[in-house]
Amino acid sequence: MGAIRSAEGGPLRRAGRGVGRVLRSPFTGAARGVRKATHAHGAGESGLGKLIELHAVNSAGDMMITIALASTVFFSVPTDQARGRVALYLAVTMAPFALLAPVIGPLLDRVPHGRRAAMAGAMLTRALLALTMSGAVATGGLELYPAALGVLVASKAYGVVRSAVVPRLLPPRISLVKANSRVTLGGLLATGLAAPLGAGLHQLGPEYPLYGACAVFALGTFLSFSLPHKVDSAKGEARARLVSGEHRPISIRHPRAGKPERNGKWGKRDRRDKKPGLRTVGSSVLHGLQANSAMRMLSGFLTFFLAFMLRVHPLGGLSPAMSLGVVAVAAGGGNALGTAIGALLRSRGPEAMIALVLSVSLTMAVIAAVLYSPVAIGAVAAVAGISQALGKQSLDSLLQRDVPEEVRTSAFARSETLLQMSWVVGGAIGILLPLNGVLGMSVAAGFLALGVATAVRGLLTAARRGSPHPRVA
Repeated sequence: MGAIRSAEGGPLRRAGRGVGRVLRSPFTGAARGVRKATHAHGAGESGLGKLIELHAVNSAGDMMITIALASTVFFSVPTDQARGRVALYLAVTMAPFALLAPVIGPLLDRVPHGRRAAMAGAMLTRALLALTMSGAVATGGLELYPAALGVLVASKAYGVVRSAVVPRLLPPRISLVKANSRVTLGGLLATGLAAPLGAGLHQLGPEYPLYGACAVFALGTFLSFSLPHKVDSAKGEARARLVSGEHRPISIRHPRAGKPERNGKWGKRDRRDKKPGLRTVGSSVLHGLQANSAMRMLSGFLTFFLAFMLRVHPLGGLSPAMSLGVVAVAAGGGNALGTAIGALLRSRGPEAMIALVLSVSLTMAVIAAVLYSPVAIGAVAAVAGISQALGKQSLDSLLQRDVPEEVRTSAFARSETLLQMSWVVGGAIGILLPLNGVLGMSVAAGFLALGVATAVRGLLTAARRGSPHPRVA
């Protein structure tokens, strides 16, 4: 009898293992495909592939929290109440963030040896806050807002650290702009996958997307420590101060140096400058920051303004939810397209590219204000996504070209903080405006025109003159 059971059990076990392999093969195959894509062109050896995967996890978790907050603050109540709730959300979260964000870059300068721990801390903080928010998300209680502020600050801190880490993980065969494109594209793909998953979890209850976010961020906490140890190295780095004046002298204080060192390539030592740092990053970078700030303001403005306007005045023949979906797909598709274009193009003229995308954004906003229509709204969202992606990648290229390596990490951190703050300002404008499409597009054209007036001429002049400093790679 035992022999019979053994004979019968063997084939059954083998059949069970075969079924298990069949069921696992789509997932294992997808995992191998993702790993092959993220580790291509030397990214696996340098550690960039692990950063791409970490950023994908981060983006997925942020999307699940966004779905949970949107269902509570925006979709669950009538439009007038929703506007009040979002205004309260902005006041309670973004006003303190406006004070905290400028501190993030300088604070990270003081902990260059703890970047992996900083990223893990940002992940763990959001995991714990997601659990805290799960108890309040169904009722929309006031305790939701301090937790949301913590999530916002942790998310932006992660973004700043991630921008500072990329130059440390750059493979020899990939430029900085392409590396940032691949990291961003990985995040966009993860966001697209997490959105339907979060929506499905929401059907079980408003707190379930937060449970999912907690699990995702817990995974991100462990992945942060899988990054190479060189991420925590501060060898040869100093702090950067992004201030104007291309021909003003600079001084660089190295970590173990007692006095500032004279750098003949960049200018004479300034005896009056006793604080360590870079006195200038060149007009190209500064004008690039101005232009990107205008485009980031446009992104924040469209996020809030269109969310409310399309709820009250949906696109022709569509429901409010469908209208928002169309605009979200247009913006997300534009961002992905811009990221893909940036990964394929050789950024030989980043100043010209920034000037071009800013000018195109202004032109599209003016057309939408004059010829307001559903098509124009979708086009503005798509162009804004493309322009923001290409503009940011071109700014990354300028930072790589014009900022010395020893202060490049700090410059990335501070520029990212400035861009995040610009998004906050644009969002605040969007929430305060009356829900009139022509007025909204006119205001968007107005601050884009200000960006064109302050940045485009300087960018084109710098492009004709060429890099003012030798490339430091």
